[in-house]
Amino acid sequence: MSGFLSALAACAAVIALYMTAWFALALVRKDNSIADTAWGLGFMLVAVFTFFRRGSLFLPLLATALVVAWGARLAVHILVRNRKRGEDPRYAAWRAAWGRAFVWRSYLQVFLLQGFFLLVIVSPVILVNVDRGYPYGERIWPAGLLVWVLGFFFEAVGDAQLARFRRDPANKGRIMDRGLWKYTRHPNYFGESLMWWGLWLIALEVPGGWTTIVSPILITFLLAKVSGVPMLEKRYAGNPEFQAYARRTSAFVPWFPKV
Repeated sequence: MSGFLSALAACAAVIALYMTAWFALALVRKDNSIADTAWGLGFMLVAVFTFFRRGSLFLPLLATALVVAWGARLAVHILVRNRKRGEDPRYAAWRAAWGRAFVWRSYLQVFLLQGFFLLVIVSPVILVNVDRGYPYGERIWPAGLLVWVLGFFFEAVGDAQLARFRRDPANKGRIMDRGLWKYTRHPNYFGESLMWWGLWLIALEVPGGWTTIVSPILITFLLAKVSGVPMLEKRYAGNPEFQAYARRTSAFVPWFPKV
């Protein structure tokens, strides 16, 4: 476990430097929403960084590959989505509300706080990559991989369906309620949460893996109760079409719509 703690400390330093660099870029561009792009890429950085401290090959290679696949897809999706859109309304609202304290509050509350969450959430991958307690004993990783693949499907397909819906001028101002969005108002958020539950199951292969359960719990809580669902749906307050959609459709976990 001492190897995990030392790796965690090293990753904390790497993430702090990484987020500071993105913060400097945000100041230059006057756009804090680039923090959303930094999110997925940060997980890739930590996964690759700890992969080279691996105790074995198979599980670290699996966990690192899954994180790189997820992080790369998410970062590219956000870059394409935000192209020529300017700063995200959430960050623009904070810029206006924080006034003269904007610089230091952005650094602490956007970039460093996000870096802290990143470190906690990626902890199962760090543990898998540095553990030397092989060979594996539980053979749980296939279940974890299956859960991850299901989560990746929900996030990637949900994002693609929404992007295609928005590209159609006829849908301007309308609410997306087709495909996966018929069964959950946020298939992409549900999918991201599910992927980290899958990575936690993979981490159960190594001694102490259960202790990293804080990772999927935290990302699920943030997406469902803090920065995901509530913050996004706040934009639709007073929208009759969305309110009708919300009454018949599950907020997070997919389920059959109410008639």
